[in-house]
Amino acid sequence: MAELIKMPRLSDTMEEGTVASWLKKVGDKVEEVDILAEIETDKATMEFESFYEGTLLYIGVQVGETTNVDDPLAIIGEPNEDYTSLLSPSDDPKKVEEVKKEDTIELNKDDSKKVENVSNNNNSVPDGVTVVTMPRLSDTMEEGTVATWLKKVGDKVEEGDILAEIETDKATMEFESFQSGNLLYIGLKEGESAKVDDLLAIIGPKGVEVSHLVDNFSMSNEVPVINETKVEEVKVEESKPSVENKPIEVIKVEPNSEKRIFISPLAKKAKKLAKEKNININTISGSGENGRIIKIDIENYQVGIPTSVVLDLTESFEEVNHSQMRKVIAKRLGQSKFSAPHYYLSVEFDMTNAISFRNQYNSIPDTKVSFNDIIVKAASMALIDSPKVNSQWFEDRIRYNKHVHIGVAVGVDDGLIVPVLKFANQQKLSNIGTMVKDFAQKARSKKLTPQEMEGSTFTISNLGMFDIESFTSIINPPNTAILSVGSIIEKPVVKNGNIVVGNTMKLTLACDHRVVDGLTGAKFLQSLRGYVENPVTMLV
Repeated sequence: MAELIKMPRLSDTMEEGTVASWLKKVGDKVEEVDILAEIETDKATMEFESFYEGTLLYIGVQVGETTNVDDPLAIIGEPNEDYTSLLSPSDDPKKVEEVKKEDTIELNKDDSKKVENVSNNNNSVPDGVTVVTMPRLSDTMEEGTVATWLKKVGDKVEEGDILAEIETDKATMEFESFQSGNLLYIGLKEGESAKVDDLLAIIGPKGVEVSHLVDNFSMSNEVPVINETKVEEVKVEESKPSVENKPIEVIKVEPNSEKRIFISPLAKKAKKLAKEKNININTISGSGENGRIIKIDIENYQVGIPTSVVLDLTESFEEVNHSQMRKVIAKRLGQSKFSAPHYYLSVEFDMTNAISFRNQYNSIPDTKVSFNDIIVKAASMALIDSPKVNSQWFEDRIRYNKHVHIGVAVGVDDGLIVPVLKFANQQKLSNIGTMVKDFAQKARSKKLTPQEMEGSTFTISNLGMFDIESFTSIINPPNTAILSVGSIIEKPVVKNGNIVVGNTMKLTLACDHRVVDGLTGAKFLQSLRGYVENPVTMLV
């Protein structure tokens, strides 16, 4: 099905964009994350990547031309697909001719007055009032949950103030206001969820009546519409600000607008949390941006050992509503487990040479690699040898990837996050270690960007550092395989007919039988064994 690509909002102040260059032409094949064009904004020239795959069917803005945000930019679909229904007559010259041939409909005077009256009444919005909708804070976000309101009805709001903390499927994010005024209405209570573009709040001059906006607000095709069956007048007392009619202004957050999204661990709760723990906030050094005190600073602050212990023998429990991250994890893994026919291949590797290799490698000054880094590097090279394992399942096709993007599972308090190590097979072993550590730190502090969690072609889950000898994992769709890595165990082994002390590691490969057959999975593990048990071959 053809998809309409609109001019994106690439900065918080961007109202229009100019196409500096097209990197694809009509008829070209487009893969997901391919760069479509370079777009000039009011701040910089940025690359604009595709979130769809297919054939570029239509280009609506030529090189050097400028258009407003959300105007048609391009269309991607199947070859020779009819896309004209996605364009208005002004967008497509062919449709303009069709419209010219059609008869026009004229309204009589009475009808014209009715239409004018409905339009005026339905769009009666006080001057300076803005309707704020649930923002799209990530590319996969479909709904959000209000974790905390940092403003209450009646509070003064300045541009840049944090209105609320919103839970998405990937992180808890601070949502800032892009206009000044007073918070006139809150559409969701803390803990409640709503779809993207649903009514979140209304901001405007103090004292303005907005109940009619709440009652009549709806969204259709990303454009605010007032229900024509219910029309109310705006009643303003003499002491209240004067108003005039104008269209509703809806504020949205685009996924690529990085400056609008602050993925920090709930910084505004720091004072409240410190008060609960009887901690003097002035004695804490902040680890956040510009020295800001964040939640983890409070939690890790040492206040001393209590002088007395009182036993509490009452039964107690705490119930916590599902977070957006937990909801998405449950949905995706449930679909994977019950739709993809999993099977498992288990192996045990001799880690003697790997241990010696790591010790020698880490003897180099300012160098530190882990066994997990060795596994990631070895797996990336084994995937080149076994490309069928480096694949993805879609409903109508199988994609065999020639690039290797390895997702490394990282456990956080709310669930499991999988940052992606791009082009892992081309990375140096030392670089892999640095990148994995950086991803892990970002994941635990909720600072990973959506781009850093997308595009994996294979996944590795390692519980060896927790002394888990062996386990199985659920495949991360649309990938067709995931590798589970256990701990290194010292135990007796037989070498050359003699029982000696050895070091072994158990690994389990979960495969989607729709794509990866047993022989294919076995060959991958055989190739992986060659690199892990002889790690020097990865440096050749």
